[in-house]
Amino acid sequence: MTATPGSRRVLLAAPRGYCAGVDRAVIAVEKALEQYGAPIYVRHEIVHNKYVVQTLEKKGAIFVDETAEVPEGSIVMFSAHGVAPTVHAEAAERKLATIDATCPLVTKVHKEAVRFAKEDYDILLIGHEGHEEVIGTSGEAPEHITLVDGPEDVANVEVRDPDKVVWLSQTTLSVDETMETVDALKGKFPNLLSPPSDDICYATQNRQIAVKKLAEDADLVIVVGSKNSSNSIRMVEVALDAGAPASHLVDNADEIDEAWLEGVTTVGLTSGASVPDVLVDGVIEWLAERGYGDVETVKTAEESITFSLPKELRRDLRAEAAELSQR
Repeated sequence: MTATPGSRRVLLAAPRGYCAGVDRAVIAVEKALEQYGAPIYVRHEIVHNKYVVQTLEKKGAIFVDETAEVPEGSIVMFSAHGVAPTVHAEAAERKLATIDATCPLVTKVHKEAVRFAKEDYDILLIGHEGHEEVIGTSGEAPEHITLVDGPEDVANVEVRDPDKVVWLSQTTLSVDETMETVDALKGKFPNLLSPPSDDICYATQNRQIAVKKLAEDADLVIVVGSKNSSNSIRMVEVALDAGAPASHLVDNADEIDEAWLEGVTTVGLTSGASVPDVLVDGVIEWLAERGYGDVETVKTAEESITFSLPKELRRDLRAEAAELSQR
């Protein structure tokens, strides 16, 4: 059925966009630039969003792939995804002053990995190979951690003692897919221990619940987020699994294909946890210009969590960097 202009609407998910960890990381870069002046080096993208990275670059942030690219005596910030202990050691060797913007929820998983490794458990880390968060967590206890990349990977998993095995997970996964992997692991290792608290972050879960709600009524679900954002990619998958006839990931309104709107009465709109509202506002305007002017907010949760800024921002890091480079 072709929608009449008056019946077209947008269902806007709440919560959406920035989570507390992303907000903290982005503000940390801005504060560091304000406090210490440019350049501030950032190892890897501070968060997985093209617009955010480009905006911070314009303010004086320099993003590098490796610590070795940062000149001695400089300030380097570690991204929200976390880094392995070897990266901290590399920074010390290069006499760099560091700011750790790792999301506190990722830090929690790192601490769990260290604790279970000390107790000599085999740790099964559910996550996607090559993702920065997985690399960082694995680096905390490389001899104890085995990556499990989805339920289909379970058959290949081997452990030393099936009675001494625990699972942890990347924080940005699909809740449903993770539990499917856990169930498969429990089928193979009945005494598998679960972490003391759920590793998948509250924001990831809340955004996935909101997407499922949108999928009930939307003919099309648009997720605003970058192609390298794990939680944004998962939201598209969750929308389709929940029954949405179509779902697409876009960085901004320019990437929307008008052909997607053919026969669409209701558009569901949400955004990944590293997406600023300005990009969602752009999509709302784009849709309004095409007759989707009725915007209804669909609220599934309240979020009030905030994290304090990295403690290093309370010190004179330029002086520390100068002192380190003279040693």
